Amino acid sequence: MDLVVFDLDGTLLNADHFISARTGRVLQELTRNEVAYTVATGRSIYSARTVLNGHVFGLPQIFRNGVMTWNPSTGVLSRNHCLTLTEIEPVITVMLAQDLSPFIATVEQDDSHRIYHPPVTQEVERRLADYFTKAQDLTVKPLAELSPDAAIVGISGIGDRGPIDRIAALIEEEPHLVAYSGNSFEGDAWRWIDIHHIDATKGNAVTRLRKELGATQVLCFGDGQNDLSMFEIADESFAPANAADEIKSRASSVIGHHDQDGVANYLVERYSLQLD
Repeated sequence: MDLVVFDLDGTLLNADHFISARTGRVLQELTRNEVAYTVATGRSIYSARTVLNGHVFGLPQIFRNGVMTWNPSTGVLSRNHCLTLTEIEPVITVMLAQDLSPFIATVEQDDSHRIYHPPVTQEVERRLADYFTKAQDLTVKPLAELSPDAAIVGISGIGDRGPIDRIAALIEEEPHLVAYSGNSFEGDAWRWIDIHHIDATKGNAVTRLRKELGATQVLCFGDGQNDLSMFEIADESFAPANAADEIKSRASSVIGHHDQDGVANYLVERYSLQLD
C-alpha cells in the first residue's frame, strides 16, 4: 500500500494556513479509496489541531519535526529523542546573549505540554507567549521553574533575521542539535527558529511509521528544509511551486502552488479521484 505524508504550512495548507474546501474533499476521497495518509509537521499537536479538526486523519501523526508521534486511535503519545536541560543550557545562554527569549517546550509525565521562557524583551515575543496561553491552551511558566529532569521537546525563538541567523549558524556546530528557521507568521520582518535533537527528524519518524504499517511505497509532500529528511527516505517526493529552489531541486517532482490546491490537484490525478 501507499503511505502519503503531508507537511502542513506551505504544502497542504493554503496561504491562510487552513485546509481549503477542495483539499478537504480530496482527503475524503482518499479515505473512501483506502489510501493511507497522515501529516508530518513542525507544529505542536496543539497548534495542528486548529487546522486538522473536522478532517479525518486516523493514522499516527508526526509533530515537532519528528520529536512527537500521536496515535489518535489509541491516544498514545510517543516521545522520540527529547533533550535534557544540560544539553540545551548552552543554547539558552547564546539566545539570551542575542537578546532572544528561548521558548522551551516540554512534555510532562502525564503527557501534558508546557512552555517555559524568561522575561520577554520584544512585543513580538509577548504576542507569542500570549498565543501559547490563549490559542493553544498551554501552561506557560517562568524559565526559572524548569525542572532539571524535564523532557524537552525543543526550543523556539522569534526575532530579527540577524540574531536568528547567527543562532542557526551556531547550532550547526552542535553535533546533537539541528535548527530550522524561516519567515514568521507575524510578518516578513520577523524570523522564527526551532531547535531539536538532531535524530528527531520527520524522515526517521516516517520510517518508523512505514515499518509499523507495512507500507510498500512512501510519497512525501513538503516545502521546507525540515522536509528534506522525508525526501531522502521517500520513494517519491513532491515540492509545491512555492518552495525554495533548493527544496524543489531535491524533490522527485514539482507540483502546483500550495495556495492553488497543488497537493490536492496532484492527488486527484494520481489516484483518479472523483470529486462531487
